[in-house]
Amino acid sequence: MTKSENIYLVGLMGAGKTTIGRQLARALSVPFYDSDKAIEERTGVDIPTIFEFEGEEGFRDREQKMIQQLVQMKGIVLATGGGAILREENRNLLKNNGFIVYLQCSVERILERTRRDTQRPLLKTENPKERIETLFAQREPLYLSCADFKVDTGILQSKEVVEHILEEYRAINR
Repeated sequence: MTKSENIYLVGLMGAGKTTIGRQLARALSVPFYDSDKAIEERTGVDIPTIFEFEGEEGFRDREQKMIQQLVQMKGIVLATGGGAILREENRNLLKNNGFIVYLQCSVERILERTRRDTQRPLLKTENPKERIETLFAQREPLYLSCADFKVDTGILQSKEVVEHILEEYRAINR
């Protein structure tokens, strides 16, 4: 593992990427970015609207362009969208430009955390639990394939998660 100025957070929706990312950035005194928020700011519309008009593929194209731009920055914490790792190019961009942390979380905890969230296009389904299980099965091997470090956000408090990440990050950046 090589030294890195950037920390990239990957994981399923509801795993805590934005929450942990903000706390990490604060602890390191660096800027925090959320790729989904950056896409919304650039387009002027929310993610569900992009999905509605452009479909998932159109959204993934926008996401890839945004990740290409964000990885050029130095000294940032970036929370990626849950599906950012679906494209090999995104995985390579992240791997080659930063320290990747997989925020792992159980299907049950994710379901609990996202139950009332109406801004998740992939959960607009009759059976959200089944959908999360499918996403987990599809994406976990990809998260694991590119992660430098993995931490379970379903069993630890966010402060503990941040401490574990900082410990590992600082160990490789000595």
